[in-house]
Amino acid sequence: MTHIIVFANQKGGVGKTTSVVNVGAALAARGMRVLVVDIDPQGNSTSHLGIDKTTLTASLYDVLVRDLPISQAIHPTGRPNLEIVPALPALAGAEVELINVIARETLLRRALQTVHNRYDYILIDPPPSLGLLTVNALTAARYVVIPVQAEYLALEGLSQLLHTITLVRDNLNPTLDILGVLLTLFDARTRLASDVAKELVEHFGRRVFRTIIPRNVRLGEAPSFGETIFEYAPDSAGARAYTALAEELQARLQTAHT
Repeated sequence: MTHIIVFANQKGGVGKTTSVVNVGAALAARGMRVLVVDIDPQGNSTSHLGIDKTTLTASLYDVLVRDLPISQAIHPTGRPNLEIVPALPALAGAEVELINVIARETLLRRALQTVHNRYDYILIDPPPSLGLLTVNALTAARYVVIPVQAEYLALEGLSQLLHTITLVRDNLNPTLDILGVLLTLFDARTRLASDVAKELVEHFGRRVFRTIIPRNVRLGEAPSFGETIFEYAPDSAGARAYTALAEELQARLQTAHT
């Protein structure tokens, strides 16, 4: 079974891309076949995995707008078991270019149906917004992981995301479910971080992952080198956290399907 998971939050700077890339790398290291789908015009997952955007001949833009088979837009990352469908800035125009396309909300789902059997996990990194690209990601996925920053106003706007998830579930993707809420950028030295963690548990209960992603300098540095945390700082707290998260994520999925 292929697990298609979108990491979504319309608020930027919450560790969404960091989580997609490093969970993907951790799963690949465990022998899972992983595809990262970068559907964010900023292309941060693409850069994080060291892909030279100037050399790309095909990206997700070509899949969604030009009807290119997604198999022709999949690129190796140079890492065993880990591939990516990259994103380029041209993707920012997709919402306008697709305005008259029938069933435009399901374009990504239909594209992935042609390749999903190749992978154990497909991890989708959408933009920090609730527009057409994010709706495509939610429509294509079976599960949502919501990264939440352990800072002031962290929960502000989550109600809008949850409303969007409900709308997509009711109208486009009835199997969509929240796999978990992930606390990121956690600084155990501050009372605020603990307060946010407590509030998350009050709102989401068991849906909150036990694994917490710490505020870690190495996690912030790794993307500038085009490396995952396991390549850049394998002994760091960030690497340990994402290893634990990948294990917890796999355990949750196993429980969900038994």
